[in-house]
Amino acid sequence: MKEFKKLFFLITILCFFSCASKKNIVYIQNSQNSETINSYEPHLQPDDVLLIIVSSENPEIAAPYNLKSISLDDNLDESKGNTKMQTYIIDINGNIEFPILGSIHLAGLTKTEAVLKIKDVLKEHVKDAVVNLRILNFKISVLGEVSKPGSYSVKSERMTILEGLSLAGDLTIYGKRNNILLIREQNGNKIMERIDITKSDFINSPFYYLSQNDVIYVEPNKTRVNSSIIGPNLTVGISALSLIVTIIVLTTR
Repeated sequence: MKEFKKLFFLITILCFFSCASKKNIVYIQNSQNSETINSYEPHLQPDDVLLIIVSSENPEIAAPYNLKSISLDDNLDESKGNTKMQTYIIDINGNIEFPILGSIHLAGLTKTEAVLKIKDVLKEHVKDAVVNLRILNFKISVLGEVSKPGSYSVKSERMTILEGLSLAGDLTIYGKRNNILLIREQNGNKIMERIDITKSDFINSPFYYLSQNDVIYVEPNKTRVNSSIIGPNLTVGISALSLIVTIIVLTTR
């Protein structure tokens, strides 16, 4: 019976020390009621797919500066609505080929800056031009200790890292919340940033808002790493321990 008590005491101690700290789990700790101004707009990059529509009070004037719609089915005409707007792709040099106007450099500009540049180039041709621009291939990838890792297409061009993690079903209990890696490509360079979402000040980071093609990687914590060493033998070990405890209980009665 003494052996059983010692074993029970040992298991209790192990369970006590293995309990996770609240500081390692809770998001945005020590937050206070304050107003934070943190605006962000993604920068255009090579390989971005853009939808650009030029409009005017006189549609005939603006029409030559828009790409024509293409039919999704050769057997269907455009009047039936089975058409698709052609899009622009920013080339490796950061340019798009615009109808009549030719090459326009957009890479490195924000969406607002790109619209202003196109309007400036157009002003001699369409005085009252209205330019609408949208990034169609805005996507992010979330990897590691999340419920649903993968790549996600985003309709909005304004997304926070918390929203990105929620798309992937949030972190698992084994995800390291204080050392999330964000990988971003900017001006041809790879930028890597470590983010601690357990602290409230990360919302002021320039990486709080995601950019297109950002990659978020959630590292496994010590519990996950240790369990990977045990692997499939964990179930066997628990069964063996249960059997030993049962034998001790029966033999000490």
